[in-house]
Amino acid sequence: MDMRVQEAEWERLAPGVVRRRLPGWDATVGLVTGGQGALLYDTGSTLREGAEVRREAEALLGRRVTHIALSHPHFDHVLGTGVFAGVEVFAAAGMDTLLTEQRESLATDAVRQGVDADAATEASELLRAPQHLVSDERTLDLGGGRSVLFANLGPAHSGHDLVALVPGTEGGPDVVFCGDLVEESGEPQAGPDAVGKRWPEALDRLLALGGEDAVYVPGHGAAVDAAFVRAQRNALAVRFGAV
Repeated sequence: MDMRVQEAEWERLAPGVVRRRLPGWDATVGLVTGGQGALLYDTGSTLREGAEVRREAEALLGRRVTHIALSHPHFDHVLGTGVFAGVEVFAAAGMDTLLTEQRESLATDAVRQGVDADAATEASELLRAPQHLVSDERTLDLGGGRSVLFANLGPAHSGHDLVALVPGTEGGPDVVFCGDLVEESGEPQAGPDAVGKRWPEALDRLLALGGEDAVYVPGHGAAVDAAFVRAQRNALAVRFGAV
């Protein structure tokens, strides 16, 4: 079954694959539908934003979101997760400990970036450890011939970078949700948890995973092609002395 894009904010990338660029930090959330399940890639920066994403996603699907994948543990990608009660959550290995033991630092970072303190605290307190941890690669079957391959490519932008490859169906392209391993709307951000010297290697693996013809979806910004990813990889190698 293919979803119909009814909300102007949701961009169709391939049959059964859409995404939305959220306001504020221009963070992407992706939505993939299968015969029995539906996957949301990232959840936004607050419970209010997560609730809006959930409402719109379920309106597009005509049913509930069943699975979530978290690209990495930065507030603008994970703090909406608490509104998705009962949903199965995938994340890179180590995210279970991080999201439960470092809630306060997540909230602090969100407030530093302009999120209301009470909203940040509430969202961080509702975070729960992901049930499914990916150490290398893992495939999720959504039914109806739709599968998603998760690959743990960190540490690079963060210590826990999880990408999602959605193989094309109905003649559509493969789609790769990159998280913040790739950014289009600004220079890639490297915070205290980034491992810059390993970032170019992670993008080499990303390109090998998606190939030359895939649509690559950055954590922030417009969808790009393999040439863009390769150019950003080379710039990061120079920036971090990994050439």
